[in-house]
Amino acid sequence: MRLPSLFPMSLFTTSLLTTMAAAQEANEIERIETTSSRIQGQITATGYAVSSISEEALSMLSFQHIQESLNYIAGAGVQRGNGQEYLPALRSPVLTGAGACGGILAAEDGIPLRAAGFCNINELFEAHGEVAERIDVIKGPASALYGSNAIHGVINVITPDTTQGTGQLALDYGSYGFHRAKLQQGKDFGSSGVGIAASLTRDTGYRNDEGVDQEKVSLRHRIEWDSTVITSGLTYTHLDQETAGYIEGFESYKSTELARSNPNPEAFRNAKSLRIWSKFNTSFDGGHGLSITPYLRNQDMRFRMHFLLGKPLEENAQKGVGVLSQFNYIVNDYVSLDIGIDAEYTEGELVQSQQGATEGSAFLVETIPSGKHYDYDVDAVLIAPFFALNWQHEKWDVSLGGRFESMQYDYINNMNVGRVREDGTQCGFGGCRYSRPADSSNDFDSFSPKLSLRYQLNGSTQLFGGLARGYRAPQATELYRLQRAQEVTDLDSVTADNIEVGITGTTDRGSYTLSFYSLEKDNVIYRDSNFFNVSNGETWHRGVELSFNQKISDVLRVDFAGTYARHTYEHSQITGELDIKGNDMDTAPKVQLNTRLNYDVTRNIQAQIEWQHVASYYTDAENLNEYDGHDLVHARVRFNVNNDITLHARINNVFDTKYAERADFTSFTGPRYFPGRPRNFMLSATFAL
Repeated sequence: MRLPSLFPMSLFTTSLLTTMAAAQEANEIERIETTSSRIQGQITATGYAVSSISEEALSMLSFQHIQESLNYIAGAGVQRGNGQEYLPALRSPVLTGAGACGGILAAEDGIPLRAAGFCNINELFEAHGEVAERIDVIKGPASALYGSNAIHGVINVITPDTTQGTGQLALDYGSYGFHRAKLQQGKDFGSSGVGIAASLTRDTGYRNDEGVDQEKVSLRHRIEWDSTVITSGLTYTHLDQETAGYIEGFESYKSTELARSNPNPEAFRNAKSLRIWSKFNTSFDGGHGLSITPYLRNQDMRFRMHFLLGKPLEENAQKGVGVLSQFNYIVNDYVSLDIGIDAEYTEGELVQSQQGATEGSAFLVETIPSGKHYDYDVDAVLIAPFFALNWQHEKWDVSLGGRFESMQYDYINNMNVGRVREDGTQCGFGGCRYSRPADSSNDFDSFSPKLSLRYQLNGSTQLFGGLARGYRAPQATELYRLQRAQEVTDLDSVTADNIEVGITGTTDRGSYTLSFYSLEKDNVIYRDSNFFNVSNGETWHRGVELSFNQKISDVLRVDFAGTYARHTYEHSQITGELDIKGNDMDTAPKVQLNTRLNYDVTRNIQAQIEWQHVASYYTDAENLNEYDGHDLVHARVRFNVNNDITLHARINNVFDTKYAERADFTSFTGPRYFPGRPRNFMLSATFAL
């Protein structure tokens, strides 16, 4: 099912009711809620389908990398890189290269981790997922509520409310030098409370000259009176990572020696982030609700761009302030209105520099010189009012909404303009590869509508469907980190039109959700054969997703998440002398499955077997090269010693399968792989405080 090209809106994953208590007790693979609101507790309104990974599931998993948890979501296909790096996919191929950043909005407790124009494709490592209470995922365009960068959906890490007075200490020890400590502790004073959550991770890794040192701390304060609650928080994260890059050569990941090798021992990533926020939630007579959340962000990062010729160093930083606001007005028993406005101001800066000469041909040496490539500052202002009109009557729930977003960039270049060296001298062969535009201002405006509906077929079954448009403004790096003779005006905002229908329901001992979607993207930003960033790309994404959980007996339960999807290029582009129009997009497996069998051995002992299947996929746009896919099996056991002590044992990759976390192909290197970890274990102990 494909939308006509003139259809002005897109599919939207829409409303599913909160699953029934029996299904929740079964610990379903996805807990589905519906909301058109960011106000805490407003989960009954029609609007967005939220798939959740529960606290129970996260505790059993205790992931070393957030990718392990996102495998539980139908439609997600995150590919893990080295250390804490990854490439995301949500109803999409793996997003990489020009135009990839900002395809999925990453948030913590509803607040985006990054400003709209300054995303980092690995930005989820800045969320405190190690102590998450749950992880919520919106699949499909969510721009009407969350704005730019939510074009494929939202991943929202929900941290625990430590102000309620509970506490615990968890210790993890695993293969390849992995060890971690996690602490949660708080004090509840009744109408107020304070709390802390902290984690410390050390991982020397299984590849040569790699490793991760990571520290995170979250502070929280709560005060409440009458119908008002003010919750404030501070989160600081630090990542110090030695990075191991791709290995090259056909199926090189199958060689133990090559898989452990590190062709880029000089690569690293050092990132710090600080977020401070305060959420003001209050309710009024008549059931009306107001939420206002001011926040501050401060981030900086240094990393070696080992994947580029010359292996330059990038140093970037962003600091900014913003506010999220929403008012929920109850018109009558059937109609409610959500209105709000988001605003944000960000100051960003970026320096890219290269120490030594580029290796390779005379052309490369001459056109990619040492010294600074870029040095610029960008101020960004975002203003976005939005609304959602919700109607609920008898068996019908309908929501109609939209968001107008205005983004303005003010760019200042701190170097010589154009394709010249840092000192202003000319490069040979027509000029340097890197081009710096003159000072400028650029504006991007968009309206993102959405329509969703739900019909209660019977007491246990619902039909749902919807339309939505997603929106993504060009990122600052796409606009001002130019290549060759590229111009800023070459880029337009990416839009995505989405349609979805489905059915969800509960059974005597479980629940299920089946959905079909079709999403068309226009103005897709990509890099052409001349190294220009252009935005005339078109892609088509369609698929079917099934999630269910079912108790087989009193002691056995199965959780399942499966996806069949196709992602194709819909624009003509000659790559390697072939027109890629109609080809499957690279790094886009058609089938991905995740199945978990849970067994209650005794009242205090639970066991779990997980099977993960990733089908084969093309590694180039020409569809000439392919990765065979893989199957992995993981095993976990939990032993509740008593009310205060819980022990876990986990074995990942039980059968020691040789596989690639990620595979791709370039004309310069041929096949490239991030090798997956061999069989490894982790032991954990959790103590109630």
